[in-house]
Amino acid sequence: MKKLTEEEKRVILRKGTESPFSGEFYENNRRGKYLCKQCGTELFSSEDQFDSGCGWPSFDDEISNSVKKVLDADGRRTEILCKKCDGHLGHVFYGEGFTAKNTRHCVNSISLDFASEKFDENFEKTFFAAGCFWGVEYLFKQAEGVISALSGYIGGHVENPTYEQVCSKTSGHLEAVEIIFDRRKNNFENLAKLFFEIHDPEQPNGQGPDLGPQYLSAIFYADENQKIIAEKLIKILEEKGMKISTKLLPATHFWTAELYHQNYYTRNGKLPYCHKRVKRF
Repeated sequence: MKKLTEEEKRVILRKGTESPFSGEFYENNRRGKYLCKQCGTELFSSEDQFDSGCGWPSFDDEISNSVKKVLDADGRRTEILCKKCDGHLGHVFYGEGFTAKNTRHCVNSISLDFASEKFDENFEKTFFAAGCFWGVEYLFKQAEGVISALSGYIGGHVENPTYEQVCSKTSGHLEAVEIIFDRRKNNFENLAKLFFEIHDPEQPNGQGPDLGPQYLSAIFYADENQKIIAEKLIKILEEKGMKISTKLLPATHFWTAELYHQNYYTRNGKLPYCHKRVKRF
């Protein structure tokens, strides 16, 4: 067991609560797993975290068989604890309608540690911009071999831009999705074909009803091989008579979008409104 500070003891052992909006993980948008601060058990995944506006980290699911639920003495709320060490985490609420799962694990940051996802030597990264990142992320997450699809901003000149800055068309960024895939299960060419088939690469001023420079079609390639493959696919489409507007640009710093943009359609039980697959290859 990890030695706890006095404040950690107050929350984890004596069932206290940290102040809202004060915890380090409230707006954390990194990919990884949340662990019990006291014993290190994996409790929650970033895939299940969402922004409920309550001031504490919120998750609509837990890692299987990791969390214990106990009714409070007054019978009004349900406490959640680490199943291994009984460390206090927070409370769970149902029926609030925040996500399709209709569940909110409201957790104290101080009860948690965080372990970022490791980048395996067999993984490869690339960045696709094809209009609103909600739909792009949703469809790529269904592709074989995709380890992670993360919504964010790339290609601009402002450090750590906000969604409002990007939408103002002054930061220079495009809405994009960072794709990490396992080369043993898929390859860049297949994923680039998917990119060209889930949006209209001929549209020069945005994507579908979403107009503006932040919605342009682009591939931000991670290396020369990705660039060569993308150029080959564009040539194939142009030989079919298409006028491709997609830009090919070297990858620059990718800024992860706000938590409420991640996994948007899955959380809300909806489907993309301006992305669908059209066979082109």
